[in-house]
Amino acid sequence: MRFRQRYAVNSKYWEGGKSNAPILAYLGAESSMDGDLGNIGFIEDNAPHFKALIVYIEHRFYGKTMPFGSAEETLKTAKTLGYLNTAQALADYALILLHIKESYSAHHSPVIVIGGSYGGMLAAWFKLKYPHIALGALASSAPLLYFEETLPKHGYFYIVTKVFKQTSKKCHDQIRRSWDEIDIIAAKPAGLSILSKKIKLCNPLKDTYELKSFLSYVYAGTAQYNNNVYSATVTSVCEAINTTPPRDLLDQIFAGVVAYAGNISCYGFNQLTNSDRAWGWQVCSEIVMPIGYNEEDSMFQTRPYNMTSYSEDCQSNYGVIPRPHWITSHYGTQDVKLIFRRFGNNIIFSNGLLDPYSVGSVLENISDTVVAITTNNGSHCMDITLKRKDDPDWLVEQREKEVQIIGSWIRTYQKDLKELKISI
Repeated sequence: MRFRQRYAVNSKYWEGGKSNAPILAYLGAESSMDGDLGNIGFIEDNAPHFKALIVYIEHRFYGKTMPFGSAEETLKTAKTLGYLNTAQALADYALILLHIKESYSAHHSPVIVIGGSYGGMLAAWFKLKYPHIALGALASSAPLLYFEETLPKHGYFYIVTKVFKQTSKKCHDQIRRSWDEIDIIAAKPAGLSILSKKIKLCNPLKDTYELKSFLSYVYAGTAQYNNNVYSATVTSVCEAINTTPPRDLLDQIFAGVVAYAGNISCYGFNQLTNSDRAWGWQVCSEIVMPIGYNEEDSMFQTRPYNMTSYSEDCQSNYGVIPRPHWITSHYGTQDVKLIFRRFGNNIIFSNGLLDPYSVGSVLENISDTVVAITTNNGSHCMDITLKRKDDPDWLVEQREKEVQIIGSWIRTYQKDLKELKISI
């Protein structure tokens, strides 16, 4: 099957193939490439330093990369969606990067692949699967251990709880009490209607699960991107909850929602986008992360991950049965230290420990060339966003470490080219 895949190349800073100048390639993830071009600053900020060629590649089935023409046809059924998987996405990246190297006469230009979150997992897996193409990988906030056979000790919502509790114990306690308050109101005559009006939901509630899922999404999103200039902070959400007159607990909770999403006409989950549909398929077919609400996640009502109900939902929505062991089988991360020590090299795993997904990433050095960089105050993918004048010192230092390490990979590679007398 042939299809048109979107990618962008910027040669403004590139020193050229004759000098074997590097290629910095951003591996797109579960969204359109358009957002990557404006938000992924690590490549743009450091391309002048490395005199590098810049490449952005859009992931198949996202943005305008629709293999079957229209999004409607491409995302229609399991018959077409079956071509949406990580193995084929990585193969796409490999073919495009080889095509770019050929087109730009950059046969021996070293490639550094960069990705964040799911894209960070792709970057690490790409380095493992295509070591002849990628010299190194920067995997930012990549939870590649959050799978059935490599589950972290604590879960995603454990960190969400921890961040809120450390920020404001009062706020944490109010959120914790609100779940029971929702159940009490829902049990009243027209209770769901009352809840819908209190939280100004765009669509009337059919059950409390919808509201609880939305509020959990608000708290999780706030914690995940805490201290990121593009989103609300846990401090601002908690301040709204804490300073609202305590005559009604749900009024306080609603104030937190407004602090998170802004003052808009209504709130809740919007209609699914094409990217939502594509990602829904991926998390049902192979990116099966067993994220639930466990007992230690004290800010939430306990609701452990249930594979049976998860599978039923996936079969109902997509006609597919989840494969919870596929990722670990295909990429061999059950014994992550052994695999990366024996078969991997030149990978940076970067994480902010305020990011709930950090629990499923690599947080300790595995070898001299597979290293972990962590920051206590960092959140999701902060290191690969655009530089700002008011960036905290710890974020500046984190990025500088990454640049130094990548620079050492490139220098060693260039030295090897000279010693082996390889020329273009």
